[in-house]
Amino acid sequence: MTELPLTPGESRLLRGEGEQRALGAALAHALPSGSVLFLEGELGAGKTTLTQGLVEAYGFSEGVTSPTYALMHVYPTPVGRVLHVDAYRVRDVAELYEMDLEDLVAGSRLSVVEWGEGLYPDYPAAPVLRLEHVEGEVEVRRVTRVR
Repeated sequence: MTELPLTPGESRLLRGEGEQRALGAALAHALPSGSVLFLEGELGAGKTTLTQGLVEAYGFSEGVTSPTYALMHVYPTPVGRVLHVDAYRVRDVAELYEMDLEDLVAGSRLSVVEWGEGLYPDYPAAPVLRLEHVEGEVEVRRVTRVR
């Protein structure tokens, strides 16, 4: 394990999907097994693209898509399962716990949660990254580590 690529409060510009995926890969190698990672950002900001890089770094070569409608996707990788949650459509985090979120997180190498603000109190040590569009720069995103 290495240190996370961003410290709390630090921002970085990501130019294109390749850099978004590269940050995901760097996170994959830095986060210890069993970690939860929260991703914030408006639609199209790159949350799923970053997650693709992360899952691919663990050796998963099939498609990684946003779980917006399914709420959760599980990716079996050679180093352990990655849980990808999109809580955008969830009215109450209890819905996720009813879907066995706690057990799924506990059994995963890594859990990535988009739009998971309601879960922050349950995972106080989990890093939070915010991805944002950069005005006038279609391919550029700003990523900030919130905590």
